[in-house]
Amino acid sequence: MSHQPDRAQPDDLSQDPPPPREPALPDMTPSSSELRSLFECLVCVGYVLPPIFQCQHGHLVCNSCRQNLASCPTCRCPLGSILNVAMEKLADLLTFPCKYASSGCGLTLPPAQKVDHEERCDFRPYCCPCPGVLCEWAGSLDAVMPHLMDQHDSITALEGASAVFLAVNINNVRGTFDWVMMQSCFGLHFMVVLQKQENHHSEARFCAMVQLLGTRQQAETFTYRLELRGDRRRLTWEAAPRSIREGIETAMINSDCLVFDTNAAQIFAENGHLSITVTIAQY
Repeated sequence: MSHQPDRAQPDDLSQDPPPPREPALPDMTPSSSELRSLFECLVCVGYVLPPIFQCQHGHLVCNSCRQNLASCPTCRCPLGSILNVAMEKLADLLTFPCKYASSGCGLTLPPAQKVDHEERCDFRPYCCPCPGVLCEWAGSLDAVMPHLMDQHDSITALEGASAVFLAVNINNVRGTFDWVMMQSCFGLHFMVVLQKQENHHSEARFCAMVQLLGTRQQAETFTYRLELRGDRRRLTWEAAPRSIREGIETAMINSDCLVFDTNAAQIFAENGHLSITVTIAQY
């Protein structure tokens, strides 16, 4: 008896077909950038960060703009002092870019750290470092030297790691007076300042120091020497230059610079003019 090959049995038609798969739902979780957009100030390009106040209709304005507004810029109702606790809690869960991001800072920080960082951010604008004048200019580091040369014509400019700084007519000025020289070397610019300070008793002293038109980190890689020379006499001061971020006021108050009185000035002066040899070195 011959055997027939087994034939495939048809599937059991009594079983129900598997249910169709439901299409996957798109991820609706908002991104950090979308959440940050909720905190954009209606007036400026900054962010509304704690403490966060709203108007009667819930509109938000940053605290800097709020100080200059009498009413909400959106609905014109009084701004009031309604604290938005929910938005404050949400803000604490996010990070926000430094306000100097357009100048090159790439940090993003939580609100509690953002303000402190921005006060010392290396990308914040530099103020005019020229002493003794009321100059409100501020700009990038690369723009400081052109500003000084264009707007402060009393400043002399020399080149080289060693230069002679000449302060003229030191006996003919009263009160506080500054002599300023720019010295360019090593591809950078240094500001040499001699300041005469006179108190209400007409007692005077002189303070001299060097600042770098650069950051604190750059300043730490240099030293400078100030030297007064006379007949078998020499007065020398050596130190690291300060960044213009720090200014000169604190150093002069603490005498962290070359300091000498009127008598010493007369010993080294010639015809009322004082010469100081300035030498800058990199290490």
